[in-house]
Amino acid sequence: MFQGWTEGRAARHKGQMTLALALVGVMTPLNAAEAAGVSKVSVDGTTVTISLDDAVTGASSFILSEPDRIALDIDGAEPGREANSGGPISRVRQGRFDASTTRIVFDLSAPAIVSTGSFSSDGKSLTLSLSPVEPIRFGIASVEDRKFYKSPVAARAKPPRSSYSLTVPLAPARSTMPRPKIYGPAGRPLVVIDAGHGGHDPGAVSPVSGVREKDVTLGVARQIRDALIASGRVRVALTREDDRFYVLRERSAIGRNLKADLFISVHADAAPATAASGATVYTLSEVASDREAQLLAQRENRADVINGVDLGAENKDIASILVDLAQRETMNASAGFANLLKREAARYVPFRSDFHKMAGLAVLKSPDMPSILLEVGYLTNPTDAQRVASKDGQASIATGVRKAVEVYFARRLAQR
Repeated sequence: MFQGWTEGRAARHKGQMTLALALVGVMTPLNAAEAAGVSKVSVDGTTVTISLDDAVTGASSFILSEPDRIALDIDGAEPGREANSGGPISRVRQGRFDASTTRIVFDLSAPAIVSTGSFSSDGKSLTLSLSPVEPIRFGIASVEDRKFYKSPVAARAKPPRSSYSLTVPLAPARSTMPRPKIYGPAGRPLVVIDAGHGGHDPGAVSPVSGVREKDVTLGVARQIRDALIASGRVRVALTREDDRFYVLRERSAIGRNLKADLFISVHADAAPATAASGATVYTLSEVASDREAQLLAQRENRADVINGVDLGAENKDIASILVDLAQRETMNASAGFANLLKREAARYVPFRSDFHKMAGLAVLKSPDMPSILLEVGYLTNPTDAQRVASKDGQASIATGVRKAVEVYFARRLAQR
């Protein structure tokens, strides 16, 4: 389901694939229990060891920034429970990424990257060596390709359980992201709505009702989609229409690949004090903008960084300036929409008095796509939690967003 969404993943699926189906009386799918289980994740200083109860064929890792994390995908594995933290790793989380992959996420207390990684000779353990780095080096690593670790047993796949097999040639995997469904009349501006969290990542959870952020955000995103479709003035796409998980940069990449005119990421907040309530709108901060522009300009392949303009022929200084200018213009448009959203939606959604905040959130970092993150309320506040989880409350949020979107694009049309 998720193949092709994470950069570098298609490399493992090149060429023709063979589908082996065991025939035992009738055709039955392989049981998920046959996958290798992650028996333990051990952290000792800067050395991480992933122990498995059976051999796997390979794994890959990549860097995620703000918050700083290392993600590890293991092919043919089931998530486990036992793990410890230490060194630069403050927390270890495990979950299923797709039907055949387990993702382990290492939350970092200090910037660090994977310097080396190797499997044991039996393919039942993977050892990663971490190296502490400066923040700028970590930022560069976050936009680099995955690192792959091939198991010695990769060429010795398990044979079918029966001497009978059926071989079916499959088309090569796509190397580009699949496109979400786009609703609305052609030629209209495109708004991409991102429902935060999903899949194994529930987000915040209400301590009173148990409502999960991932369910609230999907419900609100669907309501916004329906309200915008009914207006007939824009096209709409959702980054996810069901309970699945994407990392933050994948979410903004969906919007950029669709050439969205506006990107709205929906979340629900949490706070230590239950008194905190109301909606908040986040846009990209100046500091984050400067850093991201620098990282984008440092990429070797700078084609299609800004509205399809190829910066590959420009030197680093010029490319950095062009990216910076584009991103600052985008930041201004994002901040303008944030203020417009508060003005138009205040009748339908209670906002915090300090409703507009700026942060270096990865989902906001597109240099050429106005983007905001809307925290619809606090799940730690009983009143807010009930409001954002109810159909009426979600419909009110959608109405406010629809009005703001209509005014935003009407202004843009008038300016032209």
